[in-house]
Amino acid sequence: MGDRYEERVSRLDGAKVWTLTVPRGSVHPVLPDGCMDLLWIGGRLLVAGPDTHAEPPAGTGGGTFTGIRFAPGTAPALLGVPAHELRDRRVALAELWPGPLVRELTERVAGAVDPAAALEDIAVRRAAAAAPPDPAMRSVAAQLAGGRTVAQTAQAVGLGARQLHRRSLTAFGYGPKTLARVLRLQRALALVRSGTPYADAAAGAGCADQAHLAREMRELAGTTLTAYFAEP
Repeated sequence: MGDRYEERVSRLDGAKVWTLTVPRGSVHPVLPDGCMDLLWIGGRLLVAGPDTHAEPPAGTGGGTFTGIRFAPGTAPALLGVPAHELRDRRVALAELWPGPLVRELTERVAGAVDPAAALEDIAVRRAAAAAPPDPAMRSVAAQLAGGRTVAQTAQAVGLGARQLHRRSLTAFGYGPKTLARVLRLQRALALVRSGTPYADAAAGAGCADQAHLAREMRELAGTTLTAYFAEP
């Protein structure tokens, strides 16, 4: 029996709720995508911070993993912590929120018929009580995802280079140049998945050429396009 991945649009703006079921022995390295996730793994609530490189697989024991993936720039307001403090980290939610609250939420998800729905409910309620995400940074993420350069994006949102970098660290965990690279790689991977040849995917995503895409794949994903897409 192979892996099974399901994803749906969340009630929380821009978020996705996902469930991954994998057999024993399966490995799933996580590629950078500009997002942060609230996770339910092994009976624990965890937070996955923004990655700057491929995150090694958690293990090969198999099982079902559930999460809610927040759109770039939206999780820090909800979680109450700047994104750069969680960069390249996986931390227990109890490190960020009060212990009694996390124990209550853990029991709620553990006892739920649908853990994914329970996890989503936690995020929706928390977002309703939290300050809204920085609208300028949501605009930055959208423009970079659409292929605009950092300079074009800074001009569009009316921010200088230093201010854009500082606010990007809080919202995304790293500067706008890194976010632009991560989102460009994701655009290229989406094109390849749809059947686009590597060279055309590189051009369509905004890379200088196929060699440029290959370098980005090695640096950000730790592998090659051929090896990545050879995985089941």
